[in-house]
Amino acid sequence: MTKYIGAIDQGTTSTRFSVFDGASRIVATAQKEHQQIYPQPGWVEHDPEEIWRATHDVIAQALERGNLRAADLAAIGITNQRETTVLWNRKTGKPVAHALVWQDTRVDDYVTELSRDGGPDRFRRKTGLPLSTYFSSLKIRWLLDHVPGIRQQAEAGEVIFGTIDSFLTWHLTGGTDGGLHITDVTNASRTQLMDLDTLSWDKELLDAFAIPAAMLPTIRSSGEVYGTVKNSAAKGAVIAGILGDQQAALVGQTCFKSGEAKNTYGTGCFLLMNTGERAVRSTCGLLTTVAYKLGEHPARYALEGSIAITGALVQWIRDNLGLIKTSPEIETLARTVEDNGGVYFVPAFSGLYAPYWKHNARGVIAGLTRYVNKGHLARAALEATAFQTREVVEAMEQDSGIALDVLRVDGGMVDNALLMQFQADILNRLVVKPLNKETTSLGAAYAAGVAVGFYDNTDDLRARWTAGQSWNPTLEEPKRAEMYRTWKKAVTRSFDWTE
Repeated sequence: MTKYIGAIDQGTTSTRFSVFDGASRIVATAQKEHQQIYPQPGWVEHDPEEIWRATHDVIAQALERGNLRAADLAAIGITNQRETTVLWNRKTGKPVAHALVWQDTRVDDYVTELSRDGGPDRFRRKTGLPLSTYFSSLKIRWLLDHVPGIRQQAEAGEVIFGTIDSFLTWHLTGGTDGGLHITDVTNASRTQLMDLDTLSWDKELLDAFAIPAAMLPTIRSSGEVYGTVKNSAAKGAVIAGILGDQQAALVGQTCFKSGEAKNTYGTGCFLLMNTGERAVRSTCGLLTTVAYKLGEHPARYALEGSIAITGALVQWIRDNLGLIKTSPEIETLARTVEDNGGVYFVPAFSGLYAPYWKHNARGVIAGLTRYVNKGHLARAALEATAFQTREVVEAMEQDSGIALDVLRVDGGMVDNALLMQFQADILNRLVVKPLNKETTSLGAAYAAGVAVGFYDNTDDLRARWTAGQSWNPTLEEPKRAEMYRTWKKAVTRSFDWTE
């Protein structure tokens, strides 16, 4: 019997392949970064072929490190950066342009244009999403409008669209030789082209965004046997799970009950609450999205608060300002001071996401005086993540009618104890990270594992979750209230910066 489950985690900055054993422990892993391309201010691109090569490489490296073969894998799951948009030629396999990354804001004008008729929420009832630069719909339209000659090819189904999961699955299952052109319901729900109730592409939406149906992948569940790997060192293994990265983390945190929530601290920050079989339409600036759909079971939905810039702010301080040499050094630098020195950093580099949805906001550092040093900037950068998370938690509680008592956390930034303590302090909630913090990869492995019987069911998965470190709030209420009020004031300074 095969002993392992593989998981491809294709993220915004890197690609990883991990192999889990029956106890959900990583037995082998490999990771490779890819280039971030910034052609103009606000434009963010990736090279899809570089991502495919990285995926190919990390699968081979992880299997070699674990002394494993493809035959040792019961299945492979895929989790991916969502919304990032790839158009490629079905006959050649070549992308027609770089991928437009979820952070890319070049479609600002389209947002304004479409908002004139019905406002920014004109498609929210059907899709759960506001008009924004964030989602795939307008990115597809931009490529169709700006890459010469491809609209006609798209209408003929020769140029096809996919989020990164779709692009990788197509290549893994054969590419130009019969590769599967599919996506799952979680990724489809982030395109702004799928009806949340029917879980199918919607003609009205396609017409509004001027996108040909022929270029779209087939929508499948998040956990089922899709096909067999033909290209890569995993040749012969089945692909049986696909989840957008934040939904994968929700599954990896085993938040299968209505009202359970997790927050993932990565390039951005993403807080999801399971709302069960009911799609709760937000009135507080949150997104309504598909949480997961495992096989023939009904789809589960979630409320989501998306924050564009959290870990990316630490990278910016490292790469653009040179205040630190490695990302973990941000905590050491921040600990050189006792507080933020009155500085508040609003990282609206790509506009503000939940709960504001102001695409024309831009980043602001407020409260600067001669007293402020680089330690205060570092601390303010970390605190920005926690403040933004509190705003999302408050919106989620109002929408759902459920008060959170515990926030489950995961992602790279949870190793930063200073940040996690401040998160507990500003939320006034218990913050808990699991023993296994690689919940995104684990969620993809879980979806694939349940599909092939490697795991029994979601109850079996829940039994595997173990708490690791936790943080209790220690900040006094007057100080908490004062800091949050000042943060809110700083946020208003970022509004309407671009015309």
